[in-house]
Order: sequence, then C-alpha cells, then structure tokens
Amino acid sequence: MSGTTEGEPGAADAAPKRQRRGDTRQRIQDVALELFAEQGYEKTSLREIAERLDVTKAALYYHFKTKEDILISLFQDLQRPIDELIEWAGTQPRTLDTKREILRRYSVALADVAPLFRFMQENQATVRELSIGETFKDRMIRLIDTIKEPDAALTDQVRCTSALFTMHAGMFVLRDIEGDPEEKREAVLEVAIDLVTQAHAATQGS
Repeated sequence: MSGTTEGEPGAADAAPKRQRRGDTRQRIQDVALELFAEQGYEKTSLREIAERLDVTKAALYYHFKTKEDILISLFQDLQRPIDELIEWAGTQPRTLDTKREILRRYSVALADVAPLFRFMQENQATVRELSIGETFKDRMIRLIDTIKEPDAALTDQVRCTSALFTMHAGMFVLRDIEGDPEEKREAVLEVAIDLVTQAHAATQGS
C-alpha cells in the first residue's frame, strides 16, 4: 500500500511526540515511571520522585497532588493516541489498506509509551485498583472492532484479536532478544498484519 491517505498524519508525526520530554510535567512522569519500575508503585513516594528530579515537593505538587495523579496522567497520554486512531478509523473505508494502516499507527503509539505499557502489564493489580485497566480494556475492544468485520467467522475474530495482542506480547518477548529495536518492532508488526490480512481475505471470500 502507499502508506497514508492525503491529509492524514503518518508515522513520521510520532517524532515530535518522542522529542517533547523537556518540560517539567513530562520529566515528572518519566522519573516517576522509572521509580515505579525499579521499586514498585506502592513503595514509591512523592518525596522520592522529587529527590530524583532534584526539585522540592512543592514544585511537584504544582503539577501533581498524588502519585496516583501521575499514573493516571500517564495513562491519559497512552489513551489519547488510541482514541485518535479509533476516531480516524471510523472515517475510513473498511479496506485491507486501512486495517494495515491502523496496525502501523498502533505500533508507533506503543513504541512511544513502551515503559508505561510494560508497567501496566507487570502491575496489573494496581492498574485494576485504579480502574485504569477497565478503561484500557474498553479501548482495546473498540480498536479490535476497527480491524475485525462484524460478520467474521470465529477463527477470523481470533486472528484480529491476536494481531493486537501479538504487538503487546512482542514488547516483552523481544526486549530480551538482541537486535535493533526498530527491526524488532517491524517484525512484530509484520506478523500482526499477516493475521489481519488472513482474516480480511476470509471475510471477503478470497
């Protein structure tokens, strides 16, 4: 396929997002996530986050009152591109090219928030307690619907669901395998696209 449709943002648009980590709010999020990963969400305090940032707790409070606020803000940053992707998909024809583009964009979105996504997978109990997990689950169902035909056979529904979760699993399985991160992302994306291509072909009767 040609990639993107005229007037639509492509994967290259992800670059500015990866570079906007200079402001204080973003730095707080990044450092908090580092500490959550190192010692666990429950064992991390706002004081430790402030110390790692070398700022006062008052400066931290200006942006976030609790560490729960920080975590929720991180998930909002993850959900925003997913919501935009779902909205975009709803304006496009349900062609195989569109479905492939959905997967490409989702792959980029995951790469942008890889540390957060790993935290979510490794701290599922905390995520459930904060009701973030249910919100994310709802978005996954809606995202799967953008690549799955309503009348698809059960096997093809499984293929479409597996395509997304292949991308999720790839973030964990491949991080311990040597190789270029971009090449690994592309390999996972290729497998996901293969699954959706099979499902689409079966639905079209080809």
